Amino acid sequence: MPDTADAEQHVKPFVYETLTTKALHFSICEIQSRMQSLKPLALDLDYTRTMMGFLLFNDRPDTIGMIGLGGGSLAKFCHGYLPKARIDVVEINPHVIALRDTFHVPPDSSRFKVRRGDGADFVRSPPHRLDVLMVDGYDADGIPPALCSQAFYDDCRDALQPEGLLVVNLHRGHCDYALHVDRISRAFDGRTLVVRDVDCGNSIVFGCHGRRLERARTAQLRRPRHFDVAAWEELAASLAEVLGELRKPTAEGVGREWRTRR
Repeated sequence: MPDTADAEQHVKPFVYETLTTKALHFSICEIQSRMQSLKPLALDLDYTRTMMGFLLFNDRPDTIGMIGLGGGSLAKFCHGYLPKARIDVVEINPHVIALRDTFHVPPDSSRFKVRRGDGADFVRSPPHRLDVLMVDGYDADGIPPALCSQAFYDDCRDALQPEGLLVVNLHRGHCDYALHVDRISRAFDGRTLVVRDVDCGNSIVFGCHGRRLERARTAQLRRPRHFDVAAWEELAASLAEVLGELRKPTAEGVGREWRTRR
């Protein structure tokens, strides 16, 4: 357990429960995470399903890093349906980690770990190179400055394997939203894709090493043989949106033309 002085530096979230869901909140106005009580592995919020769009580019990642635990929706989904992946989750708020059992986050094991730490420190010195890095690190005040600087996104790039993928959840209403998208683009030499979530006001930004995004433009939306049928059906609509955005001749993503920025 963290000491009292350390814990007091972080806002304590609360759980709002209905007959069918449990939700994690810092304030009643915004949902950080939501779980269906009878289907704890399901991805209940649209943007989380869009973040799983990385499966279109790599459906067998060996190593996944996650910055931000929240209610553990993405962590649980990847743990349950990508059983060969090693998953490292970094969360800075001890009060959030303390709720992991409430949201059925699996216990630590040889291939799954939730660690207390700073996401910016994690990408500067990752335990190993990552195939996929998912960044959804919001606190009570929004996205921390340390998780959206140019240096942070550059470190994210360097933490990845040569064909690795960065997946970032951004709020489009943030005053520096366009700046954050541009920073990701600079880190990945313009090889980015931006997919809007109309319902929640989020954008999911994909950045890649190599040519993974470009090669996927002609891919078909087919379930990998190793992937659970019901879980794939749950993702299908969101994956189709990602693929549709990828195929557009123009889009919000500044890397749409696959050119290197100066």
